[in-house]
Amino acid sequence: MTDLSNPAAIAALYAAVKAKRPLVQNITNYVAMTISANVLLALGASPAMVHAAEEVEDFGSFTDSLVVNIGTLSADWIRSMKLAAAAVTRAGRPFVLDPVACGATRLRTEAANDLLKLKPAVVRGNAGEIMALAGSSGAQSKGVDSLVGADAAIETAIGLAKASGAIVAITGEIDYVTDGIRVAAITGGHALMPLSTAIGCALTGVVGAFVTVAEPFEATVAALSVYAAAGSLAGERSPNGPGHLPAELCDALYFLDATTIARRSTVTLIR
Repeated sequence: MTDLSNPAAIAALYAAVKAKRPLVQNITNYVAMTISANVLLALGASPAMVHAAEEVEDFGSFTDSLVVNIGTLSADWIRSMKLAAAAVTRAGRPFVLDPVACGATRLRTEAANDLLKLKPAVVRGNAGEIMALAGSSGAQSKGVDSLVGADAAIETAIGLAKASGAIVAITGEIDYVTDGIRVAAITGGHALMPLSTAIGCALTGVVGAFVTVAEPFEATVAALSVYAAAGSLAGERSPNGPGHLPAELCDALYFLDATTIARRSTVTLIR
């Protein structure tokens, strides 16, 4: 088993993504398309923003992974998401679900639950989204923003992982990843990150790249650690505010090395 607390192990998976240059299909929201594509390119992956129902099944037969983000929903997009998820699953490849604002409306909650039934390898969301997806009465959100901290959703995430078979990642000031038994905590990042739109959505794309080079738990922990390190550096390089953060984040991801990962993010197995 990989020692995920060792920055060298995280750096090795980062290098593996760059070496593989995985093709990552994204059915994501309009707000996140550009930053998600740029983040994946900076990471060394190859993004494809393919969402038309007429082609997602064909594309799903050869893409390395799929990211499904429900941020800007419509009936046509939901159909595409379901077709794409089924296609990649048939092809034996992973998909990652980002249940944006799950719990805010019936449409979102139903779509997220339908997609969960299609067996994503990883579910990545904030505490409110994860709690809503699990049907927890403690879910509290304001639109896409969670009103509860990530630590409040740990037990719910463990239960969701056991019930669904997916790795569940809760992102916030501290990130948590669980497979239903193990729980890893990842620290790093920067206070500016929530102030720049679609930074979290782009992180789901990064998870989509990492699940092509490692099993889902290790891949998700590594993805969050790499992103936390890059975000920490990008925030420091944005002294005038969050406006330049997406560009700085891409630059940080592009030039990231083991030393920066070790200095700017920490992985701790807390269970």
